[in-house]
Amino acid sequence: MSDAAYSLNAVEGDSAATPESTPEEPRARAIPRVNIQAFCEDQDTASVIQRASEDRRLAKAHVTVQMGGVEAATAFYRNASTPNLIIIESLLDRTELLADLERLAEVCDPGTKVIAIGHINDVLLYRELLRRGVSDYVVAPVKVSQVIESVASVYTDPETGPVGQVIAFVGAKGGAGSSTVCHNTAFAIAGTLEADVVIADLDLPFGTAGLDFNQDPLQGIADALASPERLDEVLLDRLLSRCSDHLSLFAAPTALDRPYDVDMSACETVLDVVRENVPWVAIDVPHLWTAWAKEVVLKADFVVITAMPDLASLRNTKNLVDQLKASRPNDRPPLLLLNQVGLPKRPEISVKDFGQAIELDPKVVIDFDAHLFGTAANNGQMIEEVSDKSKAAEAFRTLANLLTDRAEQKSERTSLLAPLLNRLRLTKARA
Repeated sequence: MSDAAYSLNAVEGDSAATPESTPEEPRARAIPRVNIQAFCEDQDTASVIQRASEDRRLAKAHVTVQMGGVEAATAFYRNASTPNLIIIESLLDRTELLADLERLAEVCDPGTKVIAIGHINDVLLYRELLRRGVSDYVVAPVKVSQVIESVASVYTDPETGPVGQVIAFVGAKGGAGSSTVCHNTAFAIAGTLEADVVIADLDLPFGTAGLDFNQDPLQGIADALASPERLDEVLLDRLLSRCSDHLSLFAAPTALDRPYDVDMSACETVLDVVRENVPWVAIDVPHLWTAWAKEVVLKADFVVITAMPDLASLRNTKNLVDQLKASRPNDRPPLLLLNQVGLPKRPEISVKDFGQAIELDPKVVIDFDAHLFGTAANNGQMIEEVSDKSKAAEAFRTLANLLTDRAEQKSERTSLLAPLLNRLRLTKARA
């Protein structure tokens, strides 16, 4: 097989040759606008690739799936130009597979990339395929997440860092407190975990991020959305308002002198630039369901739904969860947070009944505390700053840990019994 025929970027390592359990949710970059054609031998493999093509990360790619394997691909490309990426499946042994790929290389255009799916778990075969220019070798049976990650690895620049994760915060109804949850969770990720976070306030006319952080920036996200093609790392740094060492704010203008009609492509471009520069992007999504807002939510890496324990929130949450599950079959379910629980004299749906009705258990429950949240809002502070030992502050830290897949570290020094427990341990050690 000629390397020039493929011009492939080989993936280092032997991990692809050994089938391992992969996470249900692939962590991969979005695939650019490329043409991908797959030639499968097994119908199950074809079904998996077809399901992968419907994933949000492959939304820009054009994917076609055919049967016939390497032989069909070779015959097809004798009279047609090859696409950006070919995925081929083979049931043959090492010698026959290499011979088939050699024949395929003869009809491939320069620059075409190839991913091979085989049924032989052979490290030597894997290394030989990489040596000949194949991008990746995946052992069948394959999962949707494996297909997505394998395709993404072909178009990932090894010199760039991992793409940032986007968290979309959505309120089940107006006044549910989604913005407050967004800001406090981002503050927890930035402070407790010491990870860089940008809050993108997309509620352009009425956003509260500036108020909540006691910031009044002259420029913000509206300037970036007006000229998305100009946004780069330097301009982004000028437009962001720094709230702490690890937290920055992409503030909304909160002015009513003009209407705000957000362009979908502009929004996508701006968020792509942001996520290339920081590991976490927290998006405060306004309570509406326009084309661009829907796109932001469906393409986010994580979705947090904030609801109140009432009937309207229950109905809207059910609709949101159903939409997300149908549109994002390869992503983890949204995280549900019940807010303002225990409001005096208000009839409420119990936490258990709320979860059962939508078939999704609330991961975090925040009790109603008018004094704490009111004080924080009026002072332009986060809950952690007002009362770091409050249940609400602990809830936001829990949510931050759930989103970042980190276990919360609890220190015994916060307990009144810690000194006594330490003395008991010392006594036992000396005995």
